[in-house]
Amino acid sequence: MKRKELNIIKTKLEPFSILAEQWMILSAGDFTNRNFNFMTIAWGSFGTMWFKPFVMVVVRPPRHTFSFMENSDSFTVSAFPDEFRDDLTFCGKNSGRDTDKVKSTKLTPEASKKISAPSFKEAELILECKKIYFDDFRPENFIDSGIEQYYPAKDYHRIYFGEVLYAEGTEKYS
Repeated sequence: MKRKELNIIKTKLEPFSILAEQWMILSAGDFTNRNFNFMTIAWGSFGTMWFKPFVMVVVRPPRHTFSFMENSDSFTVSAFPDEFRDDLTFCGKNSGRDTDKVKSTKLTPEASKKISAPSFKEAELILECKKIYFDDFRPENFIDSGIEQYYPAKDYHRIYFGEVLYAEGTEKYS
């Protein structure tokens, strides 16, 4: 996959469809020590906060990736061409606690440019992020009562904001 460094402020990104329709992979941990995990995400956001470009992701505490997010200072989010849809589906339905996702998919982790969390050789977009904030969803703050239906186990997501330190992508994103 031919990628180049992108100016994150000028990156061509469709923030609603890339998560809701295309999906992305969230990765946290340390590539060098082979101590990392990744999962498919379809919820999150992109924007500017505190004058920094950021990605916001959410992870439920029972997810295996949660401990990697908690114990890491960085994470990546990556988008893939359509040909990897089955791999993203697999990573969303299977836990790294029970399954070796690297052996079970066509995804190849590789070193990121500026952070310890891995990127992926097959990705068409990689955003390398440094954690800058976290919080937990609090049900007492749900204004829309319909939100509670997504939490029958009361396992409310933890929210992470990551400052985008480096962006790399194919021509599609430049």
